[in-house]
Amino acid sequence: MPPASRYIDAKLRRFIAERAEYLCEYCLIHEDDTYLGCEIDHIISLKHGGTSDADNLAYACTFCNRHKGSDVGSVLNCDEFTRFYNPRQDRWAEHFQLEGLNIRPLTSIGEATAKILLFNTDERLLERESLIDIGRYPSLAAMKVL
Repeated sequence: MPPASRYIDAKLRRFIAERAEYLCEYCLIHEDDTYLGCEIDHIISLKHGGTSDADNLAYACTFCNRHKGSDVGSVLNCDEFTRFYNPRQDRWAEHFQLEGLNIRPLTSIGEATAKILLFNTDERLLERESLIDIGRYPSLAAMKVL
């Protein structure tokens, strides 16, 4: 069986962005508020058998997408594999809570995701602090998720 195509046409890209309301579906930053913008993420990477269908695609800021890479989960406590948060299956507020500048994981899925996507590094906290100060984080669209 040939591998799935990496190609995502403009119509599907637009659908993914609009469905996400132009928010990173992982850290909830709005595309307009991140210098490098947002990208299409394969939730399950192609090399792990994922597809380029809408059900396997998410909108992700460059930082979340780069840190996630082709990973599908992480090992917690040295021996327990835990999958990442899946925006098509999971509700953000069940796995994370926004506490001031921090995105606090509430579950092992949230913990694995926050750990690998580096939600709470100094740089990302500074970015959120700047956006909070000007009333841009969380955005109105993000408030629906919280």
